[in-house]
Amino acid sequence: MTGTAPRHAVLIASGGMDSTVTAYELAQQGSALTLLSFDYGQRHVKEVEFAALIAERLSATHEIVDLADFGRLLHGSALTDTSVPVPDGHYTAQSMRATVVPNRNAVMLNIAASVAVAREADAVAFGAHAGDHEIYPDCRPAFFEKVAACIRAGNEGFIDPGFQVLAPFLHLAKADIARRGDELAVPFGLTWSCYKGGDVHCGTCGTCVERREAFSLAGVADPTVYADTLGAEVAR
Repeated sequence: MTGTAPRHAVLIASGGMDSTVTAYELAQQGSALTLLSFDYGQRHVKEVEFAALIAERLSATHEIVDLADFGRLLHGSALTDTSVPVPDGHYTAQSMRATVVPNRNAVMLNIAASVAVAREADAVAFGAHAGDHEIYPDCRPAFFEKVAACIRAGNEGFIDPGFQVLAPFLHLAKADIARRGDELAVPFGLTWSCYKGGDVHCGTCGTCVERREAFSLAGVADPTVYADTLGAEVAR
């Protein structure tokens, strides 16, 4: 992360690897943190519990925004519509379009900005990375630039003159995030990625595949328990 470290950042915290490493990066720089999680009716809402664990580890404030009724209106996404199955396979496959939640990051970033203004924070942050660009339009640099401009324009005169909208991993790969998290001693075992929201990570959905691949490419030990290997481990 480059530039001046924020005094107080409001971070969109999903409980996953990306937002958790972002939280640790900001904490390492000395920033006070408000971790903002969202219940938007996602089938893997248990991720919010993991965000709470990370907030506790960092002695950060943790807030949960209830958007469950909003999520109920978002038919057609595998994350909010139980009639749509979560696809398995590589996270760059076109089948992963089923996991898009329309305009999700714009909604969350604008709510985070509102919280930042109310709490006199001088930054909002989220953990989008380059691997998200293929499928998710609200994780791409063009979106980030425009939403940052929108936040600044929409709050002109009410936010810190040096207010920052941060996406420190926007041009980095998931493996880079795993590697940086390892350097920061991030407790990856306290993070959640799986979109299916079972008792353990399924190991086969796009985000599980991405998680496994990131640890492997980074050469970092993966502490995750995956359902597709659990049986083999028990049998040994």
